[in-house]
Amino acid sequence: MSANHDSPDFWDYGEEKEDLIHRIHSYPAKFPAFITTKALQYAERKGVEVKTIADVFCGCGTTAVEAKKNGKNFWGCDINPVATLIAQVKTRRYKKPILEKYFSSIIKAFVSINVDEAETARINSRIKYWFEEENIDALFRLNKAINQEIPNNSLYKKFFLCAFSNILKPTSKWLTKSIKAQIDPNKPHHDVMQAFEKQFALMIKANDEGAFSENDKANILITSRNFLSIQSKKYRADLIVTSPPYVTSYDYAEIHQLSALWLDYVTDYRNLRKNMVGNSYGIEVPSEFDIEHLPAPGGDIYKALYKEDKAKARATIRYFIDISKAVAKCQTILNQNGMIIFVMGNTEYRGVKIDNVAFLRNCMESCGLQGVEIIPRKMSMKALTPYRDSIGRFTKHAGQRRVYAKEAVLIGRKA
Repeated sequence: MSANHDSPDFWDYGEEKEDLIHRIHSYPAKFPAFITTKALQYAERKGVEVKTIADVFCGCGTTAVEAKKNGKNFWGCDINPVATLIAQVKTRRYKKPILEKYFSSIIKAFVSINVDEAETARINSRIKYWFEEENIDALFRLNKAINQEIPNNSLYKKFFLCAFSNILKPTSKWLTKSIKAQIDPNKPHHDVMQAFEKQFALMIKANDEGAFSENDKANILITSRNFLSIQSKKYRADLIVTSPPYVTSYDYAEIHQLSALWLDYVTDYRNLRKNMVGNSYGIEVPSEFDIEHLPAPGGDIYKALYKEDKAKARATIRYFIDISKAVAKCQTILNQNGMIIFVMGNTEYRGVKIDNVAFLRNCMESCGLQGVEIIPRKMSMKALTPYRDSIGRFTKHAGQRRVYAKEAVLIGRKA
């Protein structure tokens, strides 16, 4: 692949194989790992002195891992605690003997732990909906063993909770590879401890692979926060690389409900939605003033959607309002001469074209970012399977719903 920054395929593909650490936990719409390195190369070529990289929608920490690999300080936030758990684990290198010691003690404790009726009665009803009784019992004992054997203040606990999190969907009734919450009545049984042992083997191999230099001193800070609530004076960056959630795209609260419930982040997974970008929780129909003063084409898209689905239109206008605030906040946290690189794609709902890219570009220009440019980018994996079936899985079948195979890289500079 060409390494020329001005080449049309510069943003399309990576030159190196993605590190195994990026595959320790499933995550929908995961950011391509090479984008961060490409962004860093591009920014430095354009004269940006990059000491700190930020990702304000950091998800499972792909940008964080690549920043650390390149020896750059990083800070990031995400409102989803499942995402930040994964990100925190991916950006830390653990000592193998300690991992193996804890794994052994967890396995021994699992065998001896019993679950009484009082504990069973407290298990969330949503968990009972998704899991067979046999696996509920095994998962409860495994979770209890992890918490019993590893001190609460130990960073190693997060490693094993991340491992636990990633075996939840395989050991549940959740339809494999579906992005929608849907039960598979014919799903074969998966043994919890076999899944856990396999997951541990994957994670310890990724840890051994060593994505980071032993001498790396980069500071990494990842927090479970709503970006719109942080104090911009406290957090600064020379380069922001991020991909906001797309409007009418994934429902992250629903997709991560199993982990959120088992790890006690919430008792009702729907509460995760309350402050997520683009949710319709508690929002009223906006005034004509609010609509007309949104950057284009936000207002027109809202009006078109309102004719099709009023609830979706309200969620979309909330999305546009939140994104406009987020872009403005990104501009304030950038150091002078800093650069921001967004990755964004367009979507569609009931025939209404939603031009997220144009809206984001206008937000960037409205808040004073200079020289905003849009570079089309092929989505290398989705281009191979540009359709989704009725349950949301990718397919090559041309008779199914076509999904976008392209997105855009939007670049702006703080003068």
